[in-house]
Amino acid sequence: MNKGKIDVTAPGKKVEQGHLHPLTLVQRKIIDIFSSMGFEIAEGPEVETEYYNFDALNIPKNHPSRDLWDTFWLKDGRLLRTHTSPVQIRYMEANQPPFRIIAPGRVFRYEATDATHEAQFYQLEGLMVGKNITLANLKAVMEVFFQKFFREKDIKVRLRPSFFPFVEPGVEVDIWFKGKWMEIAGAGMVHPKVLENLKIDPRPPAGGWQGFAFGMGIDRLMMIKYKIDDVRLSYGSDLRFIKQF
Repeated sequence: MNKGKIDVTAPGKKVEQGHLHPLTLVQRKIIDIFSSMGFEIAEGPEVETEYYNFDALNIPKNHPSRDLWDTFWLKDGRLLRTHTSPVQIRYMEANQPPFRIIAPGRVFRYEATDATHEAQFYQLEGLMVGKNITLANLKAVMEVFFQKFFREKDIKVRLRPSFFPFVEPGVEVDIWFKGKWMEIAGAGMVHPKVLENLKIDPRPPAGGWQGFAFGMGIDRLMMIKYKIDDVRLSYGSDLRFIKQF
């Protein structure tokens, strides 16, 4: 045999095939579905400022709604983002409507871990701003997404009144899945103050821009889709879990 050449006929050690993490599989599926509906993928930093994480989203200092987000604060005054909503703010600063985006990514909450909670997890947020956008458009987008994601044509969506400081009105999104109603996301019409702070005029006829936003946990979608009963399994080091997918 000549030096420098490999005998491809010689027996060798079989290279074991790797496996994608279920969170990766779910996130890729989400991106594929929303891309097919014309949504752009937006990203932003995981270390954020108080302005982008709270103030720009109509959550001023000392506002009681800040208690909803248990925050990891850093010594320099910045923080680990508690949701991916800051990505929406950064996108609206740099772009003019109309637009439709989703912002998937990792977020952080200072809370105890259990079967359904982790200090870090993945969240999906979406935003659609244009003329004559209503909650009916939100409901239609949600129905298409969940039907494609779970591959179930009989999934139905209902909206229930709720409160989130950056939307008005705010709603909880439930889906009819496997014979029962399941709370799956928070959403609503983007609060006019949020748009005004970003120089997007919500007042007709000169502006008239309006839109909806929504947010849901990617980890929870993964747990429902693959029937996983403990979210901590996805952040462990047991390869037997990964190999199932």
